[in-house]
Amino acid sequence: MGVGVLFLRRALAARPSRAPVAFATSRRLLRSSPPSRAFAKQLFLGKIEKKEVFPFPEVSQDELNEINQFVGPLEKFFTEEVDSERIDREGKIPNETLEKLKNLGLFGMQVPEEYGGLGLSNTMYARLGEIIGLDGSIAVTLAAHQAIGLKGIILAGNKEQKAKYLPRLASGEHIAAFCLTEPTSGSDAASIKTRATLSEDKKHYILNGSKIWITNGGIANVFTVFAKTQVVDSDGSVKDKITALIVERDFGGVTNGKPEDKLGIRGSNTCEVHFENTKVPIENVLGEVGGGFKVAMNILNSGRFSMGSLVAGMLKKLIEMTAAYACTRKQFNKNLSEFGLIQEKFALMAQKTYVMESMAYLTAGMLDQPGFPDCSIEAAMVKVFSSEGAWQCVSEALQVLGGSGYMRDYPYERLLRDSRILLIFEGTNEILRMYIALTGLQHAGRILTTRINELKRGNVTTVIETVSQRLRDSLSRTVDLGLTGKLGAVHPSVADSANKLEENVYYFGRTVETLLLRFGKTIVEEQMVLKRVANILINLYGMTAVLSRASRSIRVGLRNHDHEVLLANIFCAEAYYQNLFTLSQLDKYSPENLDEQIKKVSQQVLEKQAYICAHPLDRTS
Repeated sequence: MGVGVLFLRRALAARPSRAPVAFATSRRLLRSSPPSRAFAKQLFLGKIEKKEVFPFPEVSQDELNEINQFVGPLEKFFTEEVDSERIDREGKIPNETLEKLKNLGLFGMQVPEEYGGLGLSNTMYARLGEIIGLDGSIAVTLAAHQAIGLKGIILAGNKEQKAKYLPRLASGEHIAAFCLTEPTSGSDAASIKTRATLSEDKKHYILNGSKIWITNGGIANVFTVFAKTQVVDSDGSVKDKITALIVERDFGGVTNGKPEDKLGIRGSNTCEVHFENTKVPIENVLGEVGGGFKVAMNILNSGRFSMGSLVAGMLKKLIEMTAAYACTRKQFNKNLSEFGLIQEKFALMAQKTYVMESMAYLTAGMLDQPGFPDCSIEAAMVKVFSSEGAWQCVSEALQVLGGSGYMRDYPYERLLRDSRILLIFEGTNEILRMYIALTGLQHAGRILTTRINELKRGNVTTVIETVSQRLRDSLSRTVDLGLTGKLGAVHPSVADSANKLEENVYYFGRTVETLLLRFGKTIVEEQMVLKRVANILINLYGMTAVLSRASRSIRVGLRNHDHEVLLANIFCAEAYYQNLFTLSQLDKYSPENLDEQIKKVSQQVLEKQAYICAHPLDRTS
C-alpha cells in the first residue's frame, strides 16, 4: 500500500464523528433554509432568483481542511501510481490499481458514513472528481459504480436494502453497474423489452432480457436493473410499467459478453449483460413497483453535475502540458506562445475551464442545501457545457501540439479519444437539450397559462398590456433585476456583464411567453426551437455562475481575482451576443432562421440515404 493511501486512511480515521442524519446538512453553512424556487426554471419567466446563486457557495474552514486532507494523497496516487498509458494500451485497469482505489475509499465517496462510506458532500465529491478525472477509464469506472450504479439504493432504497448492500459497495468488495440501455432502446428508456414476471408464489420476480454498453458489466456483483412489470392500475386495468430491481450476480442466470473494444476510456469495462430466468426476491424492488422510470431519471439527474469538475481537472492538466510545449517550441525564431492565434487557444481553454468549474461548484452548492432541491436542469446544463467544452479544448490543444498531439507516444490523442464519449453517455446532449428546454417551458406554461389563454381569447386588458410592454421593449428599456448598484449582488468590476445578463434574462422571459402562445403543446415537436431555448439557458447559467464566483473572489481577496474578472467578462460578452442572435432566430419571421431550408435538405438526403448532388465533373451531354 502506497504512502498516499496510508496517509488518507489515517486522515479518515481522524475525522470527527458525526450523527449520520445531521451529516448532510452540517456541511453547508452558507444557507440554512431550503430554497423557495429552482433557479433555472425561474429564468424562463425572465426572473433571477438571486438568493439561490449569490453569493457563490462557500464551505466552512473545517470542511476545507477536510477536503485538503483528501486532495494531497489522492493527487500523489494519481501522479505516481496510475499508469494511464498502460490502462489504455491493455484495455483494463490493473487489479493492483483497483485495490488501491478501494483502499483510498473512492468506491464509497458519497455513501453515508453509517454504511461505511466517506459520506462526502456534493462539493467535496466534485473536488475529488477533479483529480479522478486525470484518468478517463478510472473516472468512468468509479462514476458508473457510485454516481449511477449504487445511487438508486441511496436515493430510493429502504433501510434494509441500504444496510444489506451499501457497506460492501462502499468498500469496493462489491462493484455496482447500472443496467438500462438495450439493443432496441437507447435514449427512449420507456421502450425497454427486459421483463420481470412475478412468480406464482409471489416471492420472486423472474427476470429475462439483455442490456448493452453496460459500464462495469463484466466486473459488477450488484446491478440496478430496469425491467417491464405488469402493474394493476387504479381503474383495475393491467399495464406494463418499468420497475427498478437490485440484482446480484449470485442470484444465477446473470452472464455477460466480452468487453467492448472502444474508441476511448478503453480501460473501463463495457459489455453486454444478460439475464435468463434470474430469480429476484420481491424485497429487491427499488422504490415502488412500476416506479422505475422515475428512479432511473432521479439517478441520472443527480449525478450529471460532477462532469463539470471531472472535465475541469483534466483540462487544467492539459493546459499545463500544452503551455509548457508552447513556451519552448520555436518556429520562425519565436516561441509558439508569442503568436496571436496560439494565444487565442489558451484564452479559450482557460475560459471554458473557468465556466464549467464555476457551473459545477455552483450546482454542487445548491445540491448541498437542505431540502433536496431539484437541480436537474442545472445539472444537465453542466453536463452539456462541460462535455462540449472538453471536446473543443482538447481539439484546440492538439492543434497547438501539431504532430506531437497526434502520436500515441504522448497522452494527448488519448485525451481526445476519451473525451468523445462525454457528449453521448449519461444522456446524449441532444436529449438533454430537449429536457432542459421542455422542463423549463413546462414550468413557465403552468404559471403563464391564464395569461396565455386570455391573449388567445383576445382579452382587451391583457392584449393592451402586452402591446404596451412590447412597445417599451422596442424602445430599448433599461432592465434592472437587482444585480448591480449599491445593493446589487455582483462586484462593480463585473457590473457591465451583469447588465448584459439581466437584459438577456428579461428578453428570454418575453420570448418564452411568445413561444408558448405561438406553439402551445405542439412545441414538444419543435426540436430546433427547443435547442435554441436550451442554448440560451446554458449561456445564462454560465454567465450567472462566473459573475457570482468572480464577485466572491474579489470580495474575499483570492489570488489572481483580476484574471477571473477577465475570464468572466469575456465569457459574458460572448454569451450575450450569442443569445441576442439566438433570440432573434426564435422570432417567427426572422430572416436569420433557416430551419425550413435545413429540414428540406435533410429530407432530401435521408429520402435517398445518400449525398445527392451531381459530381462536379459530370456533364449533361
